[in-house]
Amino acid sequence: MEITGKIKVLNDTQNIGDNGFRKREVVITTEEQFPQHILIEFTQDKCELLDRYAVGQDVKISVNFRGREWINPEGVPKYFNSIQGWRIELLNGQEPIVDSPTEIEPVSFLDEPDNDLPF
Repeated sequence: MEITGKIKVLNDTQNIGDNGFRKREVVITTEEQFPQHILIEFTQDKCELLDRYAVGQDVKISVNFRGREWINPEGVPKYFNSIQGWRIELLNGQEPIVDSPTEIEPVSFLDEPDNDLPF
């Protein structure tokens, strides 16, 4: 399934527990008569997919619905749902954010007039 909308919130990656589990959450706002704010989780190696995106961009996210059962201490089952993203792409011909490395200009002291170093 796919969900389209504008990125409203883009959280940092969270490390959960000591087992190496990671997740990153994004909230998109759908563009319909009654806009919805949808929380989508990206987990493990999919967290990095969000690195090139920013708040305000229009995106299409491919998702899977996940459900799980938990038995509370009283023995009563509880059910939880999550929406997990596994692909994201920009809409409307937007360009992804690219981290451009800062150019460092080389420095040389060889041509300095007061350079009296013996080497």
